Amino acid sequence: MLEIANEDVVNRMRFDNPWWEDPAPKVPFAQSPRRRYFQPFLKKVRNARLRRAVILMGPRRVGKTVLVYQAISELLDSGVSGGAIFYISMETPIYTGQSLERLLRMYLVERGIGRDDVAYIFFDEIQYLKDWEVHLKSLVDSFPNYRFVATGSAAAALRMKSNESGAGRFSDFILPPLTFAEYLAFINKENGLISRHETTPGDFEYGATEIEALNAEFVNYLNFGGYPEAVIVEDVRDNPEQYIKSDIIDKVLLRDLPSLYGINDIQELNKLFNTLAYNTGNEVSLEGLSTSSGVAKNTIKRYIEYLEAAFLIKRVERIDNNAKQFKRATGFKVYLTNPSMRAALFGRIAPDDKHFGSVVETAIFSQWQHSNTVQLCYARWQDGEVDIVSIDKTSQKPDWAVEIKWTDKPYDSVGELRNCTEFYRKHPQLDQPFLVTTRTREGRKEFDGCEFHFIPSAVYAYMLGTHLLQFSPWDLDPN
Repeated sequence: MLEIANEDVVNRMRFDNPWWEDPAPKVPFAQSPRRRYFQPFLKKVRNARLRRAVILMGPRRVGKTVLVYQAISELLDSGVSGGAIFYISMETPIYTGQSLERLLRMYLVERGIGRDDVAYIFFDEIQYLKDWEVHLKSLVDSFPNYRFVATGSAAAALRMKSNESGAGRFSDFILPPLTFAEYLAFINKENGLISRHETTPGDFEYGATEIEALNAEFVNYLNFGGYPEAVIVEDVRDNPEQYIKSDIIDKVLLRDLPSLYGINDIQELNKLFNTLAYNTGNEVSLEGLSTSSGVAKNTIKRYIEYLEAAFLIKRVERIDNNAKQFKRATGFKVYLTNPSMRAALFGRIAPDDKHFGSVVETAIFSQWQHSNTVQLCYARWQDGEVDIVSIDKTSQKPDWAVEIKWTDKPYDSVGELRNCTEFYRKHPQLDQPFLVTTRTREGRKEFDGCEFHFIPSAVYAYMLGTHLLQFSPWDLDPN
């Protein structure tokens, strides 16, 4: 096999890094809307004390490359020399088979950068390089003054390998799909549809200025709003189902996971994912899935692990009304990490569809992907269920709970919430009031010794996306 000439590789590098020569380069996506994750990400990129590579992970098409380019633009605007910034996409054919170290040294020679200088190195789509984690760890050790950033969509490989080989050298940064708050900001309707009332300095209560209009956008968000491109690009927005299915779901199921794990029966994996997606927010079991698909339970368990590592689904464990986990759990819930995937597979879902409540629950649960500080499960026992229960990591007892509804019936007939009062009596340490989401109603009521706070599901989803970023775990992370 003939090697590609160094001169050709360097010429491509110059093309990919226009800021090396142009004092006012047009950085791609610099003017695109910025996600609310941008500032926490940039803080990690610029942290000179962080002697680790930042590994930017997340599903396809959530804006990882855009985030990188926007960080480069910000570095240039802050006075960092263009020659001290190196961007390279590992899926570019001319770089195929090249080692990270060789590419880096070619850049250092080209730009005259010394080992003791400060440089910002961005490796995009790093999963295309075999054993990337070994090479990157070596570079972090060899060039302590350089800031290394790597991105990748094949999250299964990235997450597993960064945990296995990058201990002490990698710092993960997860970029999930858009929150509902980000979606409203992207379509310039956040200020018009959301009201804010400051209760204490820096603490706000949120409401809807017009609940029906907010719910209409919430329906759009559930159907296609989790992906920035589907929100801001008109051609994609006109056919989001095809975009999401072909460019996101199919590439992960039909290409990424089979190539990573040597899966031979792709249709078997695809069928399982379709089943889980259709039943998002509902309880399933390995036995039931095995019976309906004809696939062995051990194989299904392995596939679920792959799908979860690839940020397609999230498995949530069940507890009983005493908050005890089952020693031999047979049932668990599976949520799509982005409800828009269900619409891509099975068509857009209307607000009065019988499955819409489960998709609402999926959307609300998905907002919690933006925090790794909570342990969430659901409670189910013979006579009742509570949709979301937060378990205190120290005491292993519930500290708050939420019941998700897409109906106003519980507000008008609060007696329907006996399952919640039963759970509360078992756990008086729970925060009050007990939060219940509705379709349009809000207010507070008391029943059977328990106070309930009713809030529209769309408002609660917005509130979560806003609050969880205000109290981002990355702001607390010393790394």
